[in-house]
Amino acid sequence: MIQILTPLTTNRIEKSLREQFGIEEINGKMLKLGEEKLFLFTGDASDNEIKTLEKIVPVERIGVYFAKVVHEDIKLSIEGTQILKNQIKKNIFEVYETQAREWMEGSELNVKTGKKGFVVIKYKDNFLGCGKASEEKIGNFVPKMRRLKRKEFH
Repeated sequence: MIQILTPLTTNRIEKSLREQFGIEEINGKMLKLGEEKLFLFTGDASDNEIKTLEKIVPVERIGVYFAKVVHEDIKLSIEGTQILKNQIKKNIFEVYETQAREWMEGSELNVKTGKKGFVVIKYKDNFLGCGKASEEKIGNFVPKMRRLKRKEFH
Protein backbone atom coordinates (compact mmCIF):
# COMPACT_ATOMS: atom_id res chain seq x y z
CA MET A 1 0.00 0.00 0.00
CA ILE A 2 1.26 3.44 -0.93
CA GLN A 3 1.58 5.87 1.94
CA ILE A 4 1.68 9.57 1.04
CA LEU A 5 3.96 11.10 3.65
CA THR A 6 2.66 13.88 5.85
CA PRO A 7 4.45 17.23 5.93
CA LEU A 8 5.79 16.35 9.40
CA THR A 9 7.31 13.06 8.19
CA THR A 10 8.61 14.71 5.02
CA ASN A 11 10.30 17.39 7.14
CA ARG A 12 11.97 14.72 9.31
CA ILE A 13 13.30 12.92 6.24
CA GLU A 14 14.51 16.21 4.72
CA LYS A 15 16.25 17.01 8.02
CA SER A 16 18.03 13.65 7.94
CA LEU A 17 19.06 14.22 4.31
CA ARG A 18 20.37 17.68 5.22
CA GLU A 19 22.38 16.32 8.17
CA GLN A 20 23.73 13.29 6.30
CA PHE A 21 24.38 14.68 2.84
CA GLY A 22 23.84 18.45 2.91
CA ILE A 23 20.71 18.16 0.75
CA GLU A 24 18.60 21.28 1.23
CA GLU A 25 15.36 20.63 -0.63
CA ILE A 26 13.42 17.77 -2.14
CA ASN A 27 11.26 18.81 -5.07
CA GLY A 28 8.28 16.51 -5.33
CA LYS A 29 5.97 14.42 -3.22
CA MET A 30 7.46 11.74 -0.99
CA LEU A 31 5.72 8.39 -0.86
CA LYS A 32 6.51 5.31 1.17
CA LEU A 33 6.01 1.71 0.16
CA GLY A 34 6.34 -0.90 2.85
CA GLU A 35 8.25 -0.01 5.96
CA GLU A 36 11.31 1.58 4.43
CA LYS A 37 11.32 2.37 0.69
CA LEU A 38 10.90 6.03 -0.25
CA PHE A 39 9.75 7.19 -3.67
CA LEU A 40 9.82 10.65 -5.17
CA PHE A 41 6.87 11.66 -7.35
CA THR A 42 6.97 14.85 -9.40
CA GLY A 43 3.79 14.33 -11.43
CA ASP A 44 0.58 16.33 -11.35
CA ALA A 45 -1.64 13.78 -9.57
CA SER A 46 -3.11 14.96 -6.28
CA ASP A 47 -3.10 12.88 -3.10
CA ASN A 48 -6.76 11.99 -3.71
CA GLU A 49 -6.08 10.96 -7.30
CA ILE A 50 -3.23 8.70 -6.18
CA LYS A 51 -5.43 7.06 -3.53
CA THR A 52 -8.30 6.62 -6.04
CA LEU A 53 -5.94 5.08 -8.60
CA GLU A 54 -4.63 2.65 -6.00
CA LYS A 55 -8.23 1.48 -5.29
CA ILE A 56 -8.92 0.87 -8.98
CA VAL A 57 -5.73 -0.85 -10.14
CA PRO A 58 -2.87 -2.65 -8.40
CA VAL A 59 -0.14 -0.01 -8.13
CA GLU A 60 3.33 -1.30 -7.31
CA ARG A 61 5.02 2.08 -7.24
CA ILE A 62 4.59 5.71 -8.09
CA GLY A 63 7.62 7.82 -8.86
CA VAL A 64 11.27 6.91 -8.58
CA TYR A 65 12.74 4.83 -5.75
CA PHE A 66 15.23 7.29 -4.29
CA ALA A 67 15.98 6.22 -0.73
CA LYS A 68 15.49 3.71 2.04
CA VAL A 69 14.98 4.40 5.74
CA VAL A 70 17.51 2.40 7.75
CA HIS A 71 16.87 2.93 11.45
CA GLU A 72 17.37 6.70 11.85
CA ASP A 73 19.46 7.09 8.71
CA ILE A 74 18.62 7.44 5.04
CA LYS A 75 20.39 5.39 2.36
CA LEU A 76 20.07 6.94 -1.09
CA SER A 77 19.52 4.62 -4.05
CA ILE A 78 21.63 4.92 -7.19
CA GLU A 79 18.83 7.00 -8.73
CA GLY A 80 18.54 9.05 -5.55
CA THR A 81 22.21 10.02 -5.72
CA GLN A 82 21.81 10.95 -9.37
CA ILE A 83 18.59 12.95 -8.90
CA LEU A 84 20.05 14.87 -5.95
CA LYS A 85 23.68 15.08 -7.17
CA ASN A 86 23.65 18.87 -7.42
CA GLN A 87 22.73 19.13 -3.75
CA ILE A 88 24.91 16.43 -2.18
CA LYS A 89 27.66 18.26 -0.29
CA LYS A 90 28.60 15.92 2.57
CA ASN A 91 29.71 12.33 3.07
CA ILE A 92 30.98 11.89 -0.48
CA PHE A 93 33.70 9.33 -1.10
CA GLU A 94 35.42 9.84 -4.44
CA VAL A 95 36.84 6.75 -6.09
CA TYR A 96 39.27 6.26 -8.94
CA GLU A 97 38.53 4.17 -12.03
CA THR A 98 39.54 0.75 -10.68
CA GLN A 99 37.54 1.29 -7.49
CA ALA A 100 34.52 2.48 -9.51
CA ARG A 101 34.60 -0.72 -11.56
CA GLU A 102 34.95 -2.88 -8.43
CA TRP A 103 32.07 -0.98 -6.83
CA MET A 104 29.79 -1.48 -9.82
CA GLU A 105 30.72 -5.19 -9.85
CA GLY A 106 29.37 -5.41 -6.28
CA SER A 107 32.63 -5.49 -4.30
CA GLU A 108 33.15 -3.79 -0.98
CA LEU A 109 35.84 -1.13 -0.97
CA ASN A 110 38.59 -1.95 1.49
CA VAL A 111 39.51 1.62 2.35
CA LYS A 112 39.77 3.73 5.45
CA THR A 113 37.53 6.75 4.89
CA GLY A 114 37.54 8.38 8.30
CA LYS A 115 33.74 8.31 8.03
CA LYS A 116 31.03 6.16 9.58
CA GLY A 117 27.56 5.59 8.24
CA PHE A 118 26.24 6.03 4.73
CA VAL A 119 28.47 7.68 2.14
CA VAL A 120 27.79 8.56 -1.48
CA ILE A 121 30.19 6.96 -3.94
CA LYS A 122 31.34 9.32 -6.69
CA TYR A 123 33.53 8.71 -9.73
CA LYS A 124 34.39 11.91 -11.61
CA ASP A 125 30.94 13.50 -12.20
CA ASN A 126 29.04 10.22 -11.73
CA PHE A 127 27.22 9.24 -8.57
CA LEU A 128 27.16 5.47 -8.07
CA GLY A 129 24.88 5.03 -5.06
CA CYS A 130 25.49 4.72 -1.35
CA GLY A 131 27.65 2.47 0.76
CA LYS A 132 28.01 1.96 4.48
CA ALA A 133 31.38 3.14 5.75
CA SER A 134 33.08 1.58 8.76
CA GLU A 135 36.64 1.73 10.07
CA GLU A 136 38.06 -0.59 7.41
CA LYS A 137 35.68 -0.67 4.43
CA ILE A 138 32.63 0.61 2.59
CA GLY A 139 29.86 -1.98 2.32
CA ASN A 140 28.26 -2.28 -1.12
CA PHE A 141 24.50 -2.15 -1.79
CA VAL A 142 24.46 -2.28 -5.59
CA PRO A 143 21.66 -4.76 -6.39
CA LYS A 144 22.85 -7.98 -8.04
CA MET A 145 20.77 -7.35 -11.15
CA ARG A 146 22.46 -3.96 -11.66
CA ARG A 147 26.05 -5.04 -11.17
CA LEU A 148 28.59 -5.06 -13.97
CA LYS A 149 29.60 -8.52 -15.04
CA ARG A 150 33.23 -9.35 -14.43
CA LYS A 151 35.18 -10.24 -17.52
CA GLU A 152 37.01 -13.51 -17.15
CA PHE A 153 40.14 -13.99 -19.20
CA HIS A 154 41.15 -17.54 -20.14
